[in-house]
Amino acid sequence: MSADAKAESILSAKGLEKSLGPKGSAIKILGGIDFSAKAGEFLTIVGPSGCGKTTLLMAIAGLYSTDAGQVLFQGKTVDGPPEGLAVVFQDYSRSLLPWKRNLANVLFGMRRLGVSKQEKEAIAREMLAAVGLKGFEDKYPWELSGGMQQRVAIARALATRSKLLLLDEPLAAVDAQTRADMQDLLLKLAKQFNKTCILVTHDVEEAVYMADRIVVLSKRPTRVVEEIEVPLAKPRDQLTTREDAAFLKIRHEVFERIRSFKED
Repeated sequence: MSADAKAESILSAKGLEKSLGPKGSAIKILGGIDFSAKAGEFLTIVGPSGCGKTTLLMAIAGLYSTDAGQVLFQGKTVDGPPEGLAVVFQDYSRSLLPWKRNLANVLFGMRRLGVSKQEKEAIAREMLAAVGLKGFEDKYPWELSGGMQQRVAIARALATRSKLLLLDEPLAAVDAQTRADMQDLLLKLAKQFNKTCILVTHDVEEAVYMADRIVVLSKRPTRVVEEIEVPLAKPRDQLTTREDAAFLKIRHEVFERIRSFKED
């Protein structure tokens, strides 16, 4: 990596190792992972099933300790959940508080934000409007569809004014049409609010469609085996982008790389 690229890095992982399970019979999940994310980049992470993609994301978020290695966020070591970083989980039904209305759910994520109550509410309303939920502020999550609930979770992450969003397969539980719409929404919001995003997904097409760069992981003990630039024009389009020869070439390359681990 060039000196300029290093200077732009908002997050870097160096030699991350992690085992899970009882002492003496623990399984090594992460086997020494190194990668970085540049400010404003949309990075996607893919790998064979069970390779530890979510474990990696939780370590980056400071929610898991590691056995070795270091995570740096904005130049500082991550030893717990840092300010300026937010996570959007796959299971929106558990990440939202069902007894709180949508506006209150977004405000709940803003507890550490150092602005007035009035400013917080204005930001929360703005973020709900940004994800297409203006008029739903006083509804409860359980009154909304699954896709709309995940929009509330995304609004909450945006409202924290975090510079880095970690997305743990956030679209896995929604239907195909909603998934496509949400992919476009996430790309739009990332650009609109100048966010750096790291998305973990098992869907190779999604990884290629959304990424500026793809990090491909091996099977356990997991390491980075390849980083693939995605030079597709933006904004992306669900039809023309997916029919682009470059898209098809990259998709084929990633599929083949992951398949090679299954055949070992």
